[in-house]
Amino acid sequence: MEMNFANDIDLTVAAAQFAALGSEQRLSVLRMLVRAGPEGLSIGVLGARTGVTGSTLTHHMKILTSAGLVTQVKQGRSVICAAVAFDDVQALSKFLLNECCADRTAPDGEHRHG
Repeated sequence: MEMNFANDIDLTVAAAQFAALGSEQRLSVLRMLVRAGPEGLSIGVLGARTGVTGSTLTHHMKILTSAGLVTQVKQGRSVICAAVAFDDVQALSKFLLNECCADRTAPDGEHRHG
């Protein structure tokens, strides 16, 4: 069966983003950054709020940044982290739900669309 993802995000991008979210700690970090809004949080505040600190937080931020879900910007002596991928997260949800129930069969055996 051939699948058409023409209207979806690239399958490779979706896989990378889902992989980046495949850790409870990374998901917690992203959720905290989403809560903070576009202004983001300093790396210290982010660590304090999530309980993920030091090299572990650095590791998780590298993965989230590589997946295009967050940014890190140096401001003076601070590193500000922000979720920049609000549209990407929405696209990821759409990727999963776009064809919801497309192959569902009605109780009478008829094929339903949507």
